[in-house]
Amino acid sequence: MIARVEPLTTARALRGPFDYRVGDALADVAVGSVLVVPFGPRRLLGVVVEVAESSDLPPERLAEPIEALEADVPAELVRLGLWVADEYVSTPARGLALVLPPGTGTGSGRRTRPRASLTAELTAAGRAALAGDGPRLGSRQRAGLEALADGPARVADLGRLAGCDHAAVRRLEQRGLVSVARTVEAPGRAAVRGVGARGGVRELTAAQERALAEIVAALPAGPRRGRPAAPGGAVAVGGSDSRAGAGDTASAAREGAAAPAPLLLHGVTGSGKTEVYLRAVEEVLARGMTAIVLVPEIGLTPQTAGRFVERFGDTVAILHSQLTVRERYDEWARLRSGAARVAVGPRSAVFAPVQDVGLIVVDEEHDGSYKQDGDPRYDARHVAERRAREAGALLLAGSATPRPESVSRHRRIRLAERVDGSALPPVELVAMAGVQGPLHQRTRDALDDVRRTGEKAIVLLNRRGWSNFLTCGGCGRVWECPNCDVTLVLHRGEGRIACHHCGHRERVPDRCPDCGSVSLARHGVGTEQLGVELIRLMDPLPVFRLDADTAARGGAGEALERFEAAAGGVLVGTQMVAKGHDFPDVTLGVVLDADATLRFPDFRAEERTFALVTQLAGRSGRGGRAGRVVVQALDPEASALRFAAAHDSDGFLAGELARREALGYPPFGSLIRIVCSSEEPEPAASAAEALLARIRGAAIPVLGPAPLFRLKGRERFQLVVKAPDRAAAIAAVRAAVTAVAADRSHGPVTYAVDVDPQ
Repeated sequence: MIARVEPLTTARALRGPFDYRVGDALADVAVGSVLVVPFGPRRLLGVVVEVAESSDLPPERLAEPIEALEADVPAELVRLGLWVADEYVSTPARGLALVLPPGTGTGSGRRTRPRASLTAELTAAGRAALAGDGPRLGSRQRAGLEALADGPARVADLGRLAGCDHAAVRRLEQRGLVSVARTVEAPGRAAVRGVGARGGVRELTAAQERALAEIVAALPAGPRRGRPAAPGGAVAVGGSDSRAGAGDTASAAREGAAAPAPLLLHGVTGSGKTEVYLRAVEEVLARGMTAIVLVPEIGLTPQTAGRFVERFGDTVAILHSQLTVRERYDEWARLRSGAARVAVGPRSAVFAPVQDVGLIVVDEEHDGSYKQDGDPRYDARHVAERRAREAGALLLAGSATPRPESVSRHRRIRLAERVDGSALPPVELVAMAGVQGPLHQRTRDALDDVRRTGEKAIVLLNRRGWSNFLTCGGCGRVWECPNCDVTLVLHRGEGRIACHHCGHRERVPDRCPDCGSVSLARHGVGTEQLGVELIRLMDPLPVFRLDADTAARGGAGEALERFEAAAGGVLVGTQMVAKGHDFPDVTLGVVLDADATLRFPDFRAEERTFALVTQLAGRSGRGGRAGRVVVQALDPEASALRFAAAHDSDGFLAGELARREALGYPPFGSLIRIVCSSEEPEPAASAAEALLARIRGAAIPVLGPAPLFRLKGRERFQLVVKAPDRAAAIAAVRAAVTAVAADRSHGPVTYAVDVDPQ
């Protein structure tokens, strides 16, 4: 048998797969098997992407795999990983790395394995020795045999309970008195830290009932026939279907009927979308299928994860980066074995190793965290759509502020009212022109009302740190990052100025190194400074801060828990405070500098501004209490703010779709961003020009190259492809990057390709 293997090496110029001869010792190798293979002078991990009877090369020229790992990958995930590599112009190795068991790594060295223990059992000779008819025994050995008299036991337990350590057990084994076997244990269960998973099964409103009925009607009736029943089943991925370039319908045709059309659950904040998800998953499980539930950031949406665990118990596996590698592996293994049938997690959970998927939920589908930063820069929403189509599953996206792309492509189901019957809070827009300090008087008055009544408020400022930058009053010096062309942000609590791009940090200067002046000015306000101001204004109410700085110190979940438990208080932070939290006693929401995103040169600026204000406004006035929202802006007449203040998502979406259609932006066109970087400007500029020539030669529209600011010590140039034909644009960019990267004259250059940049 021949195994076609993609070695897990990231070199762009390397094009596999490579054939290996499989001997009798590895006869059960199949698509998805993870092997250690010889690759030149190295030993690498590789994934089997196809099995065949013969190779184009003679058998004597083929090497054999060294060993097979104990964990394999479902064949459908092998196809998905290869598709991601092609769709996002990456390498097969990077695409396949997304679907590997956690802790597998890419080298041939140490890796996470299934939990195993050594179990000892008495032999006939051991029982005779205990009865005095056999060799002499030491005290530890006798204690070990006595502990085994009632049955087998773990070797670790013998050491703890009987003082018979591992060495003593091995001596007993050598004397034939015990037998020792390695036993694979069931995976452990990761702990879930939840906030506010309040209360059991909730009665549905009439609107929720109607929405659920539409969703249930769209679900597949049951598992598809012809799928591999066993986790280790071999499914050949033959011919072109094994590559990501295969047609979208190839796997669906192979598996059976077409997948149901995706649905979009468009519900206002507090309309009970999560309960609808729960009921839909319950129906999927009852039909013998599995489900995947994607959430933006599990550390910031613990209520959602908590409610799924509360409802379905050990049937749920949680996958996210805050777990240890061992915990992630165990959750992965529970899903792979079928012990868990519901995967909940952020974007990487779209690759959960479940079979017979019937439903994929994408909660808060507008959230930008579904886009991966590193290569491959996949969008989990797009990957979820692909996986649902291949599996014949229903894709259900949900949001109070859905993306224009989703509205244009998916059938909408509406939840227009909150489950508790309360009205959406009134939103007041206030102008900051001429106002001194970070807070408008109307904002101060609203916060003072919260302080006097002992209620709760959430304040959003989408900028962390104390001040944006420092300047010298004597010579005008601005403190900048030595690695990036950006200013350093003041973090007063740490006594540091820091770069938010590369992580460079310096002590806060007490004087200017250029002119010696001690007149140093701070400019701008961040969440750290605002939090201190609010502590002064809101005393005696507590103030809790939630931003990337506190989250990095493990304080995200703690801040949310403390805010929920407090009788009254203020939660201040960046956009993290607007991510789907459900606190029924919040009566005030405040957004500072709400139109800051509108000043960015980004076609999604209007969408982001509308979503940010609407989402934060939705945190206020739940649980039967009246709420209000104050939005500060330099230009309160901006259309995105006006639509958000009126809670008019339909009006905003209609205008946004018309604008994008006129300009050819998504969903009416596709964007691909290519960044060339090198330590010196010339190599990156030269590579960008070479890419430009090749892409234009394929008759694909492209803008640039244009210089970008220096980042992490590297000079950068970018091109942007803007084309109506997505597939043709991706193919042209892939061919151009592959050719230029293989050209040795561009050796010092690295390439970052971002399809659908955010």
